[in-house]
Amino acid sequence: MRIGSREFDTAHHTYIMGILNVTPDSFSDGGRYNGLDAALAHAEQMIREGADILDVGGESTRLGHTRISDEEEISRVAPVIEALKARFDAPVSVDTYKSAVARAALDAGADLINDIWGLKYDPRMGKLIAEHGAACCLMHNREQADYGQFLPEFLADMRECVRLACEAGIPRDRIILDPGVGVGFGKTYEMNLEIIDRVDILHELGFPVLLGTSRKSVIGLTLDLPPREREEGTLVTTVWAVQRGCAFVRVHDVEKNKRAIRMAEALMHAGKQ
Repeated sequence: MRIGSREFDTAHHTYIMGILNVTPDSFSDGGRYNGLDAALAHAEQMIREGADILDVGGESTRLGHTRISDEEEISRVAPVIEALKARFDAPVSVDTYKSAVARAALDAGADLINDIWGLKYDPRMGKLIAEHGAACCLMHNREQADYGQFLPEFLADMRECVRLACEAGIPRDRIILDPGVGVGFGKTYEMNLEIIDRVDILHELGFPVLLGTSRKSVIGLTLDLPPREREEGTLVTTVWAVQRGCAFVRVHDVEKNKRAIRMAEALMHAGKQ
């Protein structure tokens, strides 16, 4: 799979998407990197530690977040993306579900659109991605955690995201799927545990899979820990992602997750070369 100028061997390796929140209210690191200099310094650190993609977010998606205007979100992310592309050669993603923000991000040089609504929120998003030849990550989401049978309906929802992408003209080799772990994404605590456990069912759809669990509430509730103390729980889910064939993990703490991936892959590949 090609993202920006880089080829990703999504069938044989797990890559790291490093989280770069340029928001004042992110659930785990709000306000730490919402200045350009701080954002660039953190991006440089993540690349040094082994991040393969930088994911820039300008609006918090935590439960109960306050939605901001397109203009404010653009003012947060576009200058950062432009600076990242000028300074580093890593692919850059933008975490947005709004086509106006996505357009500004793509114009600034973004290579991937990370849409938490899987093209279901903004009907203009799919065509925009296709026209720019960008890659996309389509996340599962619902307004309410209301299911008859969770896993079958989850897969049906994901198939609908894929249908929207293909109808918009996005090539299949530009699509990543994300199961959408999080209490704000139409899942209960128990459902989040279940979809992490069964994340490999997404392989049925034939696309690379991204797992994003870093510091999330499913870890906090399981371990009874605040966001900044959920590193070990995140590492467990990263190793799980490697074992389940996920192509990407989206994390805050790049260095330790990179080490965990290397160790897990070494064990899995031992004696098979």
